[in-house]
Amino acid sequence: MASLAPTTFPVSPLTVLSEEDRLFQDTVRRFARQQIAPWVRQMDEAGEFRKDLLEQMFELGLMGIEIPEEFGGQGGSFFQAVLAIEELAAVDPAAAVIADVQNTLVNNALLRFANEEQKRRYLPRLAANTTASYALSEAGSGSDAFSLATRAIDCGDHFLLTGRKLWITNAAEAGLFLVFANVNPEAGYKGITCFLVERNFAGFQVGRKEDKLGIRASSTCEVILDNCPVPKSNVLGEVGKGYKIAIETLNEGRIAIGAQMTGLAQGALDHALAYAKQRKQFGKPIAEFQAVQFELAQMATDVAAARLLVYNAARLRERGHPFVCESAMAKYFASQVAENVASKAIEIFGGVGFTKDYPVEKLYRDAKIGRIYEGTTNMQLMTIAKQLLGR
Repeated sequence: MASLAPTTFPVSPLTVLSEEDRLFQDTVRRFARQQIAPWVRQMDEAGEFRKDLLEQMFELGLMGIEIPEEFGGQGGSFFQAVLAIEELAAVDPAAAVIADVQNTLVNNALLRFANEEQKRRYLPRLAANTTASYALSEAGSGSDAFSLATRAIDCGDHFLLTGRKLWITNAAEAGLFLVFANVNPEAGYKGITCFLVERNFAGFQVGRKEDKLGIRASSTCEVILDNCPVPKSNVLGEVGKGYKIAIETLNEGRIAIGAQMTGLAQGALDHALAYAKQRKQFGKPIAEFQAVQFELAQMATDVAAARLLVYNAARLRERGHPFVCESAMAKYFASQVAENVASKAIEIFGGVGFTKDYPVEKLYRDAKIGRIYEGTTNMQLMTIAKQLLGR
């Protein structure tokens, strides 16, 4: 039998990072553990993210990772945004979703669809100090995202927007909103248009803040538009092509949700490992019991598998390859892993894991949203099936 000759592989393993990416990851990890971690429980109880921490996220460039340096951003990559979201989520998934919406939905949409004047006007603000929000969902259009009731009436040099958006992330802090409204309901989804709406526009109001199960420090509010005038210069992309912006940004955003859930699961695993090593029963650490070891091994395997799916989808997107199926798979699987691993972490902690004195209880609550927002688990399965069947 012929011996196998050594082979030189031109592509690095998915989890091997470049030096630049590794240094970036280390910076975010250090910030999350040193600056955010001490405040996680307090922010969760208050249902509010600290302004000073948000300012630090801007100062570190975590709110403008892909924005080019000419606009004040970091000039980084989509993959780096995924790394940042993963590291933030390991400490506080609420912090991760704030950065997620900013980078992978709003900044990404402007980078891809804004004209040069819009980029010059808004990207420097988004990189420096302006939190952004993505206003698509409505009471009657959750998974059926294109059955929008919000209307936009053409008034010559501007549109008048009227409607009510629900479950809008970052709304309490945001200064800029991507609002989706229909300019021609008779045309169905082909009338949907995306508008750049500033918080101080007349007729615009942020309404009630939701009291949520998890990711409580991340604001989720209703947004009310009452004959809100929006200049035509604030139409993002083309009139009637808002559905394209929504589809393409959400396909990419799902990779980041996968990263958030993977980071959450890694955080729960880290807590479980540390506790298992120091908690003693029957005269020895519970980590020495095979039953606990097997649980930890299964948890670690699931987290590693989720990370591979997320990193693969991110690298496909970054290199211009098709990634819609892989994006849906990453979100679908990682959200399952996050919920399961956080649940097992509570069991390893035992009774104290069920209390708010230990961090795994919060991570378990935070995990549930992963199967709901930016496309429910069933929506991901539909997307995967359609891709498999060539539809």
